[in-house]
Amino acid sequence: MAFASTLKRIELPNSNGINEDLRPVESTRRTWTWITFHNFWLLINCNIATFLTGSALIPLGLTWWQAIIAIVIGNVIATAALLVSSLAGAYYNIGFGVFSRVTWGIWGSQFAIWNRIFLAFVWLSRYGFQSWVGGECLYLILLSFDPRYGERIPNTIAEETGMTSAQFVSYVLFCVISLPVLWINPHRLEKFFYFASCFTIVFFVALLIWALATMGPDGFGSTLDSHSQLPITGGPYSTVWLMIYGIMSTVGSIAAGIMNQNDYARLARQPSDAILGQAFPFPVYSIFASVVGILVTAATQNRFNGEAIWNPPTLFVRLLEKDQSGGTRAAVFFAGLALIISQMGSNLPGNALAGGIDLAAVFPKYINIRRGAYAVAIISPAVNPWRLVSSATTFLLVLSGYGVFLAPMTGLMASSYLLVNKRKLKTNDLYNFSSSGIYWYTSGCNWRAPVSWLVGVVPCLPGFVAAIDTSVKVSDAAIELYYLNYLFGFLTSGLVYYLLHIIFPARLVDTFVRSAGNPAEVQRLSREQWDVLPAQDTESVDARENIVDLLKQA
Repeated sequence: MAFASTLKRIELPNSNGINEDLRPVESTRRTWTWITFHNFWLLINCNIATFLTGSALIPLGLTWWQAIIAIVIGNVIATAALLVSSLAGAYYNIGFGVFSRVTWGIWGSQFAIWNRIFLAFVWLSRYGFQSWVGGECLYLILLSFDPRYGERIPNTIAEETGMTSAQFVSYVLFCVISLPVLWINPHRLEKFFYFASCFTIVFFVALLIWALATMGPDGFGSTLDSHSQLPITGGPYSTVWLMIYGIMSTVGSIAAGIMNQNDYARLARQPSDAILGQAFPFPVYSIFASVVGILVTAATQNRFNGEAIWNPPTLFVRLLEKDQSGGTRAAVFFAGLALIISQMGSNLPGNALAGGIDLAAVFPKYINIRRGAYAVAIISPAVNPWRLVSSATTFLLVLSGYGVFLAPMTGLMASSYLLVNKRKLKTNDLYNFSSSGIYWYTSGCNWRAPVSWLVGVVPCLPGFVAAIDTSVKVSDAAIELYYLNYLFGFLTSGLVYYLLHIIFPARLVDTFVRSAGNPAEVQRLSREQWDVLPAQDTESVDARENIVDLLKQA
């Protein structure tokens, strides 16, 4: 009884399947302009993780310019997928969890959402990992005050954990100072984005200028070596195939963000804000940060006896070890401050809020975005992020390789919205959990979706397993198919889904699409309908339908 009473107390208002974070966003919360999206992607892409992109590609054997080509092409492909994945959110103001009902069916969508539950654990890992990196940045500030800070704090933590007591204190401090920002609802993040993005872009530009201006007569290090020992073609370990792998890894690293972008696009003041605010900033800042990482590493390499130091916090620690003058300590302080703001700017909206949205979609009766974000932040230490750092290569490989599973889902969404539903959605039926709704399909499931998803996933699995576990041996063809995983999964699953709907049409959906009129009118009526009543009054979808009928008659 006590447990039931507790659950009753924490129930959210109007939680009969539609809490405030699941309903179509009304006009008062559609506050993101194109500059908000611009600042969002500046923060998501101008961070340490993107700075390290070259460290994953150049060690493969690619030259610096080949790595940059792969990064550019990968970001162009990612931008196209991102924009397509944003359309339903931008025009109908619904998030991923709700739109997945169009593609998979009212109950079938649980597969996609439970897949997101798995991603919620990934978000925990990513949030914890990025928070640990943020702690490394805060450690810089403490070192700038006292270069011997790490030695003065008695270390009581076992060496095999991969951290010291001083580092753990910095990590805890970073986690604590991040918590207040999680209280801010996504539609009110504009001021934080302005503040954080200004600091971030100034730091990245200043870092590049400093590295090039202080390079000295020795010039760039071997990171910018233009000679490659790899054959141009001939199997998965040739230059061409490794560049393809680099392109797909670039897309795969942001695959989760691409798939859930409806959750942010729904906040757009106008659809054009989401489209213009993402079309250029996303690729520009991702490419910029990656190129800055390569150039800064090359420009600083010779001052450390040829050692390529890719991680910015490590770079500044090494600089402080060589020179503890007041000027260097001041530079380290401001670098640490800028990196802390950069990490918060990318980690909180990109990981904590994303996890919060995931959990809100799964448990709408008890969890909203704010509660979910705090749950991610509080539970994240359980994944031992300090150990993830020591196995960062494998961790990041799994994250980028998870595009094998996400790309087909994203392809299904694109095919469903553009080809099957022809940009016309019956928004009310997304909240209709009975057979009278057009997205009920067969017993609440659209069987075409899992069939299409498997067609895009299964062929890439052998290569994915071999990439994670190098003891597994597969054919070169399987490896090459895995290198193409995002494009293969996206296009194949999307095409099969469309063909299955042509061969075996869903009668109610097909009837609605044929009779609903042009997409612009359907979109306009949907926005008007969900703007008529305030967000707090969401218990009666039928009442909304009656109001829309009156609007049409008027």
